[in-house]
Amino acid sequence: MKSLIFKSTAVFVIILGFLLGCAKIQKVTQTLINLRNLEFKLESINNFRLNNINLSNKKSVSDFSLTDGVNLVQLFNSKKFPAEFTLNVAAKNPNDGTKGTERTSSTIRSLDWRLFIDDKLTVAGDIDKPIDIPGTGQSTIIPITIKLDLFEFFGQSGYSDVINLALALGGVNGSTSRVKLDIKPTVTTPLGAMTYPGRITVIDKEFRGN
Repeated sequence: MKSLIFKSTAVFVIILGFLLGCAKIQKVTQTLINLRNLEFKLESINNFRLNNINLSNKKSVSDFSLTDGVNLVQLFNSKKFPAEFTLNVAAKNPNDGTKGTERTSSTIRSLDWRLFIDDKLTVAGDIDKPIDIPGTGQSTIIPITIKLDLFEFFGQSGYSDVINLALALGGVNGSTSRVKLDIKPTVTTPLGAMTYPGRITVIDKEFRGN
């Protein structure tokens, strides 16, 4: 009798372990699926500085002071045109507990990025610290500091085109319409870090995911 009870208990434990294991695997699988639902969009460019000259209050070349204008021309002639700006990327986590999804917050621990301007590959980098994306369905802004030499990539177009490009990006009417960001996120999961299998081309017209 004791032997029968022992065997029954053992079978119950095995079945229970199997069911718990399946539930855990299912939960982990769903979590991985949810994490891949993250979406990204280019939001804005701000703090654009050209050779440390703030462009946020400038519409055209005529808005530069005479001194700044002369300095920029001389700088361009020396084959340098350093620019720095903040590219704001909106990240959205749609896993807010509605539409059959489990509310899940995500942490982006790495965001390998490559910057394209006018479809030309320029510089690349990564975020300097993890970013939490709560499962609220709302956007979280990821600010990315960009530093590049515009002459290196666009100098052959001439001074006028390059200065107008800078104004189109960071001037009074600046926008991200000429910019694309190619990213490969790595997110934290119950199984450790997970890097997206493919890259995502982020633009300003719509949210995009994997």
